[in-house]
Amino acid sequence: MADDNKLSVERRTSFGKGAARKIRAADKIPAVIYGHGTDPVHVSMPGHETMLITRRANSVLELDIEGTHQLALVKDIQRDPVRQIIEHIDLVVVRAGERVEVEIPVHVEGESYPGTIHILEANTLTLDVEATHIPQNVVVSVEGLEEGAQILAGAVELPRGAKLVSDPESLVVNVTVPQLEVEEPEEGAEGDETEEGDDESADSDEKSE
Repeated sequence: MADDNKLSVERRTSFGKGAARKIRAADKIPAVIYGHGTDPVHVSMPGHETMLITRRANSVLELDIEGTHQLALVKDIQRDPVRQIIEHIDLVVVRAGERVEVEIPVHVEGESYPGTIHILEANTLTLDVEATHIPQNVVVSVEGLEEGAQILAGAVELPRGAKLVSDPESLVVNVTVPQLEVEEPEEGAEGDETEEGDDESADSDEKSE
C-alpha cells in the first residue's frame, strides 16, 4: 500500500446535518465505513488529503482509526452540486487479497485511419480485481483502425490478474467516418428575390404611365 493512501481519521459521535456542517467547517469530511458484517463506523477525514486521494477512481485507503488500522475502498462520494466540494464519503471494508468488482475507466490511445473518428461507447468496464491492486484504467488502442472497426469488451487487454465482468459482447469503441452537415437554404430566400423583382416591375409600370 502506497504511503500517500494512508490517512488518520477520527471517530465521530455527533450526527445529523448540523454536525456534518461543523465537520466540514473544520476542513474535514464526514464518512462512514461498513462491510464484512461489521457495525458501521462513523468518522471524520482530513479534508485536503482526502480530496487529493479521491481524485483517483476506486481508491483504497489505509486508515488509522485512532490506533486501529483498516483497509477501505472508496465506494461513493457525495458532492455539493454547485460548489462540487465533498460532502460525505461511503467506504467499504476490504482485506488484503480480497477480490472486488469495480468500474474501471476506459482510456483510448492512438489515431484511427485518416478521415475516421473513434467513438467511445463505454466509458468504463466492470472488472473483478484484487482490492489492493485496482488498476487506474484499461487502455484500448485504435491506431490505424479503419471505418467499421469495432472493439468489444472481450477483446480489451486487461491488466494482470483482472477478470472481465462486463458482457464480453458489449461495444466499447466504434470507428466511423464523421457525417458532413449539409446546409439547407434559408426559408423564404427565393421568395424574397421574387418579391423584389415584382416591386421593380411595379415601379417600371408606374413610370411608363
